[in-house]
Amino acid sequence: MRLWLVRHARVVLSPGLCYGASNVAADAALTEEAAAMMAEVLPQGAACRVSGLARAQQLMTGLRNQRPDLGPAQIDPRLNEMDFGAWELQRWDAIPRSAFDGWMADFAHHRVGGGESTQQVIDRVALALCDTRHSGASDAVWVCHAGAIRAAQFVLRHGHRTIARVSEWPEEAPEPGGYLQLTL
Repeated sequence: MRLWLVRHARVVLSPGLCYGASNVAADAALTEEAAAMMAEVLPQGAACRVSGLARAQQLMTGLRNQRPDLGPAQIDPRLNEMDFGAWELQRWDAIPRSAFDGWMADFAHHRVGGGESTQQVIDRVALALCDTRHSGASDAVWVCHAGAIRAAQFVLRHGHRTIARVSEWPEEAPEPGGYLQLTL
């Protein structure tokens, strides 16, 4: 099975803001560009899931407008971006270094900004991967976020387990509007 991990287009916020689980919109023109690009590469009839956040749903809507063969996408909140709690919509450079140090010291279980932990993201994405594997489809598309894409890569490389340290977290994620194709 091929899994196409598609990241939403760039958001309409000032650069440098943490926006994780905040339901912010993506740039409409960039979303249409990304949809056109993805319409060219995705296989016929792929099973689609989309994050519960608007910016991912915008791209899925644009993609379906160009590729109705993809059918309706299943909204799956397990594909949402990490919830950064009190860090949401704050400037990254305004978050105290000590807050980052606390996260890095317990990368798996520290609830970032009081929101989610990295392990919680891994766990929910692992469940979505399991459902996708058992769907019977030969191709699947997830329209989601960098954090969910990294979590999927982690699970596919290491299995569904507790992340031991930050160095295990995949650095690679597509740019906004881009994609990564993996084999399950």
